[in-house]
Amino acid sequence: MTSLREVRDSDLPAFWEQLRDPAAHQVAAVTRDYHYERAPFERHWAKVRSDPDVLVRTVLADGEVAGHAAVYGPPHEREVTYWIGRVHWGRGIATEALAALVALEGTRPLHARAAADNAGSIRVLEKCGFVVTGHGRGFARARGGEIDEVILTLE
Repeated sequence: MTSLREVRDSDLPAFWEQLRDPAAHQVAAVTRDYHYERAPFERHWAKVRSDPDVLVRTVLADGEVAGHAAVYGPPHEREVTYWIGRVHWGRGIATEALAALVALEGTRPLHARAAADNAGSIRVLEKCGFVVTGHGRGFARARGGEIDEVILTLE
């Protein structure tokens, strides 16, 4: 069973392990300093958790920390993001977590981006009602260059 709850200090070590997985970096493509170094990770999570405009939740799968999901940005540019640990992939956890997060966030539209070749993430977003509304290019640190991206929107 998948559920969401407020982020706790005790969740951060699990997030750190999940975020620094090189195989997950390759799939997600777009990574930041906090995926690679502990000090930026700590700063990132302190900032995210203290920002009242960020809705962030821990994703639990059968009581275990499976990842996190968030909505951030100004009202007309709100964007969703999520990261599920690789050991939890392929079980519907991301879809259930994102659906629960979207239900908590009343703002519409919501936006999302995914690497164009990340079929799993695109499928999760589409199952939650997002539709492809555009394409773009973005720098993917994990892949060392620009990649094609899909832009999705939930009205």
